[in-house]
Amino acid sequence: MQINKPDYYNDLDEIYLKTWDLLENGLANRDSPFHIPVFINGNQNIFDGRIVVLRGIDQKEKKIWFHSDIRSNKVKIIKANSPASLLFYDRSQKIQLRICGFAKINYKNDTTKKSWKKTVHMSRQCYLGDEAPGSDTLKPTSGLTAVFDNSEYTIEESEIGYENFCVIETFIKSIEWLYLAAKGHRRAYFNLDKNKIEKKWLIP
Repeated sequence: MQINKPDYYNDLDEIYLKTWDLLENGLANRDSPFHIPVFINGNQNIFDGRIVVLRGIDQKEKKIWFHSDIRSNKVKIIKANSPASLLFYDRSQKIQLRICGFAKINYKNDTTKKSWKKTVHMSRQCYLGDEAPGSDTLKPTSGLTAVFDNSEYTIEESEIGYENFCVIETFIKSIEWLYLAAKGHRRAYFNLDKNKIEKKWLIP
């Protein structure tokens, strides 16, 4: 018997559906752990990870995306080496997702125009700095000038931030699912890099 076990416990199809439900909730709910995954990429012997904010998902096209500064180091890495992964973990549900795929940089195209238009006033502040993220500085600073280091600038003034704005899409090739439970862990793998999705179990 499987008393108190979730519907997806022993069902690969249900696990796959649950995966997209978690991503949908992560997109809609800023308090969801899935709202802020870790994006990991690298080139040669240098790899790095950082928290990003989930900004969009498309189950049909099997992609997810977030916003970034075109001057950031992760963008430079993607240009040299596009494979990347995203790591999600929900402590309350004891579910971890490892999503692997290929990253694409969108800059000054229809994708960025649509996303920028939806980017609210305060979120645009991230792209209003004169220097690139990660630049050296002699003193602690937000990187913003006095004009933008507050919430008094207008939405029209924030338009200059579009110059530094980009959207990074990750086209999903595989998803690895891990469910942690005292009743017995479950681990599954989904290969999306085919016409038909391959689903299989793994040893946790």
